[in-house]
Amino acid sequence: MNRDDGVLRAGPAGFAELAAVLADAVRDVGAWMSEYGGYDPHPSQDVPLERFREATAELHRRLRDNYPFFHPRYAGQMLKPPHPAAVAGYLSAMLINPNNHALDGGPATAAMEKEVVADLAAMFGLPQHLGHLTSSGTIANLEALFVARQTHPGKAIAHSADAHYTHGRMSHLLGVEAVPVATTAAGTLDPNVLEDLLRTGRIGTVVATTGTTGLGAVDPVGEIVALARRYGVRVHVDAAYGGFFRLIADDSADGVRSAPFRAIADADSVVIDPHKHGLQPYGCGAVLFRDPSVARHYLHDSPYTYFTSDELHLGEISLECSRAGAAAAALWLTSRVLPLTPDGLGAVLRPGRRAALAWADLIGGSAELAVFQPPQLDIVSYFPARDTLSEIDRVSAHVLEAGMRRSPEEALFVATYTVTGADLARRGHAVHDDIPRGRILRSVLMKPESESHVPGLHREIARLSAVTDVRPAAPRPAR
Repeated sequence: MNRDDGVLRAGPAGFAELAAVLADAVRDVGAWMSEYGGYDPHPSQDVPLERFREATAELHRRLRDNYPFFHPRYAGQMLKPPHPAAVAGYLSAMLINPNNHALDGGPATAAMEKEVVADLAAMFGLPQHLGHLTSSGTIANLEALFVARQTHPGKAIAHSADAHYTHGRMSHLLGVEAVPVATTAAGTLDPNVLEDLLRTGRIGTVVATTGTTGLGAVDPVGEIVALARRYGVRVHVDAAYGGFFRLIADDSADGVRSAPFRAIADADSVVIDPHKHGLQPYGCGAVLFRDPSVARHYLHDSPYTYFTSDELHLGEISLECSRAGAAAAALWLTSRVLPLTPDGLGAVLRPGRRAALAWADLIGGSAELAVFQPPQLDIVSYFPARDTLSEIDRVSAHVLEAGMRRSPEEALFVATYTVTGADLARRGHAVHDDIPRGRILRSVLMKPESESHVPGLHREIARLSAVTDVRPAAPRPAR
């Protein structure tokens, strides 16, 4: 690789440059620390270098027990390493270890957090907002549902039957009834079923999902908002996975439908996970509210915080207390070099979207595979062309396991998704459902490099799917 072209590359190709940047970070933060004068570290924390090197070598050996999330042949779960800018931002702040709960715990990173949250709000078109980063999308959704409970006490929360299981779990935690709503054949919340439910008066909040984690399905947010307003119901949008597709929601050939993403601006709250398409390390979620007055539901006091400034302390609008200021620094630095624009971070998303569309086309012309449903974002769902669900399940398991067992230079990684015969029939697939549930294949193409690897992935998975001598799959555990 030419190291003199002035480019910091993602992945292993850029590690030499990243190492230099990280060395700069240690030097620069150390220079700031030295301004306060030197001191003698207490010997209780001294560690012999040889012991440290041995322990570190063992750590690196143990870290080899991972799947290659960085590689384009990994097309399994929604996992990939953070961008080098995020690594540099996180490390730089981690050396100081600020806590973004109160301004005296991290004044610089708290300011950065407010800036990046404002950027997220602008991306969604929110005219005003209240929000903050969280340690995960689960906690972000918890906060949104907490406010929903406070604003609509005694009312249930409705969500798509294909929505993330966090909504049911967090509703249970909050002591609120959760009501799954049937989906259409495209895996999206069915507005007709929703309206029947809203007429009962038992629902206080509807959760719309822009990018289910199973199929990448995008609920009709605009229709949901219109129905909710008619019945005096709140709307929360779970955009944890698909939120950044707002940057390419332009109805173009390699973009996504604009209407659902534009309608997010009319919802009451929205959650997004920068640790997915935002190129951040775990954990970095975010929750935003359209009405800043919901801050009243977080009202609390502490005798030893919030005294250094009259400005808003992030802990005053958060259910979490201590939170890593390093997460804010990482997102802030990344957004400076890859801004939340169609030509910035949007250019990172488009190749994955093109990859999903291209792979669906290849599968559509294949004798070995069939598309379960057309991809709405960058997740492709497909299955071995077999007549029975048990055979589909058996061959899908074979593809998953055989791909992983290959040598490292040839290994490929996919995921599975559990469906019923009815799920297949609703999408026009004539399959004999001789077992109640079975596995199909699912691939997440969230790395831009996936686009150039789709032909090879398709060829190898089709080859693995064409086998006839497949051992029976292990029995599925009872649920």
